[in-house]
Amino acid sequence: MEYSNSKPGSLLILFATVFLIISSCRADPDPLQDFCVANLQATDITVDGFPCKPTSSVVSDDFFFSGLSAPGNTNNMFGSNITQANVANFPGLNTLGLSMNRVDLVPGGINPLHSHPRATELGFILQGEVLVGFVSTANAFYSKTVKAGESFVIPRGLVHFQFNVGTGNAVVITAFDSQLPGVVLAPFTLFGSTPAIPNDVLTKTFQVDQSVINLFKSKFGN
Repeated sequence: MEYSNSKPGSLLILFATVFLIISSCRADPDPLQDFCVANLQATDITVDGFPCKPTSSVVSDDFFFSGLSAPGNTNNMFGSNITQANVANFPGLNTLGLSMNRVDLVPGGINPLHSHPRATELGFILQGEVLVGFVSTANAFYSKTVKAGESFVIPRGLVHFQFNVGTGNAVVITAFDSQLPGVVLAPFTLFGSTPAIPNDVLTKTFQVDQSVINLFKSKFGN
């Protein structure tokens, strides 16, 4: 078998094309530096994360965070508190693609229906008994009561909740594959946006009277 008619230049182009396609399919590029501690005072707008602090300004505290060690204030309408450890208050996370939350729930407390548009969520029940559920794009509802020592996962972008069904306080630790996963909190998004979603849109969507919409807006509006 002979390859006298093959063209090395064409093979090289084919190889380069395949390599570029494979590289473009990677979720995250390999880092080009050890770290990029966020400069939270910078006003520059960047595509992916905050600008880096000069290495000479980086200190040990940039890589440590104690905010998840203490329970948050659950004295609110939901009986819950979310303590976030993301790039906005933990600058060492910048460009690393991960973050964490602590969820505190009193008995009957709920982390209400919400979604994270930029991240999948992995949860660990540190204390208590929590009903966790989410709804898929096929409108299927998946849920289970999870106890201390057990875990759950919420696929990226899907609406979900955590509800304390136990008799004592519950604590959930959640991790995300984003330094800033974002949150769309259903009641405040729908009834407390600025400017407000027109009442006609909401009454038609939920098939209720305007008085019901006004009630929800008075509760969840700014």
